[in-house]
Amino acid sequence: MQLDHIHISLNDQTLVGFCAGEVVCRYAVSTALNGPGEQEGSGCTPRGAHRVRARIGDGQPLGAVFIGRRPTGEVWTQALAEQFPERDWILTRILWLCGEQVGFNRGGRVDSQRRYIYLHGTGDDQPMGAPLSHGCIRLRNADMLELFERTPVGCSVQIDAQ
Repeated sequence: MQLDHIHISLNDQTLVGFCAGEVVCRYAVSTALNGPGEQEGSGCTPRGAHRVRARIGDGQPLGAVFIGRRPTGEVWTQALAEQFPERDWILTRILWLCGEQVGFNRGGRVDSQRRYIYLHGTGDDQPMGAPLSHGCIRLRNADMLELFERTPVGCSVQIDAQ
């Protein structure tokens, strides 16, 4: 069942997926350690109305590592994480967001797309339900894979504190 809307609650650290107004999935997430905010360079998760601009990683293995939206050929392991402790792990799949509100999350220094705000998988060692990201919305890899399969380009995404 394809989603037509995703709601991400910064307060609850949850993502809820809807189809025709009915809840069809729910996942724990991790949003920005720096809290909500739209400014470029803030490390914050942008709020407001967004849509999925691009789906990246179809056909890659669970735990596939991405740098610059390109698969590196690596698959995440705890040993790889220990080898590269400075990496912000973007794994499995990417749903790249585009802001819909000009002057708030679209255009200028508040543009979610130009800030590379994604929904993406993360290392198994990272907790969910706590804000720890650099601005993106992190999910468990298995959850990200399931969400990716259900989410078309153009799906609306609302990010707020509720």
